[in-house]
Amino acid sequence: MIHVLVSDSMSSEGLQPLLDAAHINVVQKKVEEVDHELHLFDALLVRSATKVTEELFEKMTNLKIVGRAGVGVDNIDIEAATKHGVVVINAPNGNTISTAEHTFAMMASLLRHIPQANVTVKSNEWNRSAFVGTELYSKSLGIIGFGRIGGEIAKRARVFGMNILVFDPFLTKDRAEKIGVSNCTLDELLTNADIITVHTPLIKETRGILNKETIAKTKKGVYLLNCARGGIIDEAGLIHHLENGHVAGAALDVFEVEPPVNNKLLKFDNVIVTPHLGASTKEAQLNVAAQVTQEILNFLDGKPVTSSINLPTLTKELFDKIQPFYHLAKKMGNIVSQCMKVPVQEVAIQYEGSVAELETSFITKALLSGFLGARVDITVNEVNAGMIAKERGISFSEKITSNNSGYENLLEVKVFGDNQNFVLRGTHVPHYGERIVGINDFNIDFYPTGHLLYIQHQDKPGVIGRVGKVLGDHEVNIATMQVGRKEKGGEAIMMLAFDRPLDDTLTSQLAAYDDIVSVKSIDL
Repeated sequence: MIHVLVSDSMSSEGLQPLLDAAHINVVQKKVEEVDHELHLFDALLVRSATKVTEELFEKMTNLKIVGRAGVGVDNIDIEAATKHGVVVINAPNGNTISTAEHTFAMMASLLRHIPQANVTVKSNEWNRSAFVGTELYSKSLGIIGFGRIGGEIAKRARVFGMNILVFDPFLTKDRAEKIGVSNCTLDELLTNADIITVHTPLIKETRGILNKETIAKTKKGVYLLNCARGGIIDEAGLIHHLENGHVAGAALDVFEVEPPVNNKLLKFDNVIVTPHLGASTKEAQLNVAAQVTQEILNFLDGKPVTSSINLPTLTKELFDKIQPFYHLAKKMGNIVSQCMKVPVQEVAIQYEGSVAELETSFITKALLSGFLGARVDITVNEVNAGMIAKERGISFSEKITSNNSGYENLLEVKVFGDNQNFVLRGTHVPHYGERIVGINDFNIDFYPTGHLLYIQHQDKPGVIGRVGKVLGDHEVNIATMQVGRKEKGGEAIMMLAFDRPLDDTLTSQLAAYDDIVSVKSIDL
């Protein structure tokens, strides 16, 4: 008999396959109510209320899998789960339609003043002239971030006769043409869109992507929507442009701090708000419960799962062998992604030495998940990385080579993009750990961790000194520095490590020097 604990309230219809399984005993109680029986459970299903901590993993000694009926896994200690050999899954697609429909409902309500008109009519007022609206037809809709939700919004916008502009640095021209949207730069979207909606993950590059400066570039009378993550639209910048009349209105389902107590945005009549309802439909709640239930059943029956957040099930022996290369590959994918800020068509991975004797397909998926993680608006893992790459029009391959590089093991990734390619080589050295030993045609040696700055420059006297002076003027201390060059006076690179992230002003100042070709900030 397999024992499953469902510790949070969720759709009984979605749970039905588990409840009907003769070999599964389902207990629907809070963790505190079964404290002395926690060691018996093979699986745990939660929503957001249950906190799945290191302490809970210590108690649930028989636990094999945790299922989160929803997208976010902030309430689950993923690192502790991996350490204890517990697979964590979620339901990444369950709220796609729900969020897309909510965004469209907010858009229509915003342009037709429906919430405001509703309040006045219920207050026994009848002032039709005060609520003259704006049609969606023929308007240009700007979508920032074009994952699953952005794609669903585009489908609906086409039916309404809207012109669709998309900014997504990783959307290829071929995919944009196939979908029927205009692929443009952020500035092109800002200056041409009548309505702008954001659908990106909240990461360093997207936090405050709509701010005081970027909103100023938009059309006067623009409408802004955020049903994705609080913080993608900088609230102070939005308030500024609502006050000066540049922004005609905003629709917000999410906020930088939730609930938004004493938030000045709530005082504007032309701002409509909802309490984070993007995923709050009966269908979405049913879908996430059903999806995670099916994944639990698949896992318990020995079948593959497609929404694992961490490592799939591995024997301890295999896990111990693969783990160093898994972490190295994931970091290498992340580095390449941050250095290649263009659409990518192909990722090629090559293995040499002892690493080639392991299960390289799993390491390849780890590299892909590191590469794709910051590029898409859903959770990417070793199980679904290949599928997501295919959806984005990215091909990938792996190759075993007998080349003798001089390293006991070597991973090489080549990425081919729009008018730009990138090569990264890494190795894992016993007792020393992960090392990056090559970038493009340059030999280099650095530890991939923390806050890094990758600079391409000309090998001329004074360049390194100028970099040091700029950093010193900003009171930034260099932790480590590695340099590489092809020949005297030719192309060269340097990789610097810092104890804290660098701001964009500093990197822009460095990039302005004539002998510096490019400056890229990398955070791991």
